This record gives sequence, structure tokens and C-alpha cells, in this order.
Amino acid sequence: MTAHIPTGRASAFQSLLDKVAERTAQVGVIGLGYVGLPLAAAVAKAGFGVIGFDIDTSKPEHIHAGRSYIPAVPNETLARLVQTGRLTATSDFALLSVCDVIAICVPTPLGPHREPDLTFVRSTSEAIARTLRPGQLVSLESTTYPGTTREILKPVLEAAGLVSGHDIFLGFSPEREDPGNSRYDTASIPKVVGGDGQEALALMEAFYGAVVESTVPVSSLETAEAVKITENVFRAVNIALANELKVIFTAMGVDVWEVIDAAKTKPFGYMPFYPGPGLGGHCIPVDPFYLSWKSREYDVTTRFIELAGEINVAMPRVVVDTLTTALDRQGGLPLGAARILLMGLAYKKNVADLRESPSLKLLELLRLRGARVDYHDPLIAQVPSTRNYPALEGLRSAALSAEVIADYDAVLIATDHDAVDYGQLARHAKLIVDTRNVMARAGYSGPRIVKA
Repeated sequence: MTAHIPTGRASAFQSLLDKVAERTAQVGVIGLGYVGLPLAAAVAKAGFGVIGFDIDTSKPEHIHAGRSYIPAVPNETLARLVQTGRLTATSDFALLSVCDVIAICVPTPLGPHREPDLTFVRSTSEAIARTLRPGQLVSLESTTYPGTTREILKPVLEAAGLVSGHDIFLGFSPEREDPGNSRYDTASIPKVVGGDGQEALALMEAFYGAVVESTVPVSSLETAEAVKITENVFRAVNIALANELKVIFTAMGVDVWEVIDAAKTKPFGYMPFYPGPGLGGHCIPVDPFYLSWKSREYDVTTRFIELAGEINVAMPRVVVDTLTTALDRQGGLPLGAARILLMGLAYKKNVADLRESPSLKLLELLRLRGARVDYHDPLIAQVPSTRNYPALEGLRSAALSAEVIADYDAVLIATDHDAVDYGQLARHAKLIVDTRNVMARAGYSGPRIVKA
């Protein structure tokens, strides 16, 4: 669809549209993590001046030094953008006043009872409101439930008397980053855009259209918000199905990975999803619960989605139970007396991203059962401060050698990084419990290798 702009509106819209077209609009990106920093780099490469904002003062320091902490933005790219003056970063939110376009890329985690925690969205809205002026476009990119932009962001921004669609303009464009995916980057992924009115939608199309290869305009803010949540609910539900099939087929003595690999040869009507130790990353473990929470406002029960969430959340305990049984069968060793090496702390292979990683839950569960647990991750040298696992902070990755591996009672593979020498594990581990089927893919099998 293409936005139709009524004539005779205030000059704020046309002035901003002209700035975007001429690449003279100053852009602010709030939140410089896995979404914000790649977006800031893409916008700067498109010819706009960009100011990145983050409450973590170390991030602006890294950026100004040309040291990237996000693999999707190489050091040389970051350094070049900083040196040319296209990109700068700060923790001074007063500088939002000079920004014509503001993109919000802050976390939207779950609370202790799996309810939406919009603390960062609210505090960011308040920070923007303090310097808000006519002629600014504010775009929320954080994954959330339909209605957030209109119900949370808009009232805060309009409280000072500026009117959305006349003085200021609001939009939603869901982030679609896939950390570790070398095929697609920020600029090559189609960008869904929605706006609060036709003028806002036109500005969203113009701005993002100048940055990415293609935009996908939709009819409303709520539709744009629903697109991202639909994408991730789809994945969560299908992964839950794969996890449940794993439990069923394992009880039957059938290899679920072999089943999936054979099923995916069908050229139509099937899409492969794979089981694992639980869901990780910011979006897939979170989005279904956001939608379930919001649906209660409309007296709608999301039984199917909630069941998928329950299955995925339960997988770390299934893995620990499998490990317990394998140890018992191997030599009667109870889990509470075992030394366990957890392979992989990141939530997915070949990234250093810990967000919602099931490995953290596995570490916690194993410790609660009395096991002595270390981990090895070639990309994460030390467990940082985390919201839900403060007891794990400071734990360091174990160095690997034949002697070290042989000293553990079991190796539990939670993340299948390519940098790991799986042949070394096969040769020296007493027991391997593999949640990713990586040993079979590497050509290793035998009684000491158990799939979980």
C-alpha cells in the first residue's frame, strides 16, 4: 500500500520529508545493542548523520574507539563511520533535541511472572518527551504486543501538548535481526513499517526506504506490531512441536533428527524445525507470552500458544533428566556426585549472545541438583551480569584439552558452535549428551553419545 497525504497539513510533515529526502535529517538511535548498533551503522552508511544513545556509558566509548562489540558491525566499518563523522554515540539524552528521526531499540523483557516488562520503553519515552519538538519522527522497533506504540508511547509524547500526526509523527517498524546470519543484514531484510496516520506512514516509508532495500508498509501501528509477534510465535510453536516430537519419538526409540531430515525432502507442505535444550534469544521465548498477556484484555484465551510456551520452557528439565538417566546407565553415578562440562553458553551457534539462553537455566538446574558444573564457550569468556541468574556472574569458560575433557563425568552439548573440536570430545569424553545432534552431523556415534 502507498500512503495518501491530505493537503493543507502543517509544515512539520513536509519539512521533515524534505530533510529525509535530502539526507540532512539527523537520526538518533536509542539502545546500541544487537538491534540498535547495526541499525545505526546502516543508517549512517545510507548517508544520514547518526547519534547513538545508550545508558551504558561503555558503549559510546567502544564506538568512538572503533571497537565493535556486535559481530554484525565489523571494527573497520564502525571506525570508518566514526572517522567520517557519520556516527557518534553518547549517554547524554539531552542531545535527542537535535534529532529529526528517533528510533527506539531498547529491550522488552518478561517480568518475574512472564508478563511484559515495558520499563525501558516507558523510560525511553519519557526521555524523548523531555526534549520533544515539532517536526520529529519517533519510531519504535522493540518487539512488543499490538497496541504498545499507541497506548504507551503516544500518550507520554503528547502529554506536553504536541499532537501526533500534526506536530510530531509516530511509527512502528519491527526489528528483524538474526544474529549470526551472514546472508542477511539490516539493509537487506525487508522492513515492515506502520504509522500513526498517513503522514507518519509516508515518513516511515521515506526514512526506512532510504536505508534498506525494500519496505513493506502496512495499514496501522497495530498491524506492524502484530507482524513481528506473528513471525516469532510461528517459530516458537513449530519448535515446540519439534521438541514434543523429540520426547515422543525418543520414547519409541526413533531418532527425531533423522525423521526431520527425511521429512524435509518433501518439496511442498513441510518446513523443518529442530528440537533443542530450550528457546533462547530475545524474541522467540518472549513474544508468545506478550501476545498471551495482551489477549486477556480481549477475553481471549491463547491455549495453543501458551501450550507451546510451556513445552519450550520445560525443555531444560527434560535435558537434565536425560543426563541423569545417562549417567546412571553409564556407571550408576548420581547427578549430584558428577562433574559436568556444559558446551556452549550462547543461545545459538556462532554468536556471543546470552539473551534468554537455555544454557543459563541448565547451569542453574545442574547446580541445584548438586552437580559440579563448568562451561566452555569459545565466544563467551565469562558470564556477565544477568537479570535472572546473578549467582552465575563471573563464571569463566574452561580451557579445553584432552586431559580436561577426560576429567569430567559427562559433557553436555547445549550450543553447537563451529569452533569446537567435536572429534576431541568424541575421543576423550566419558559421556556426551548432545541436545543439538552435532555429534551425528560430525560423523560420531556410539554408546558414549546420547541424544537429548
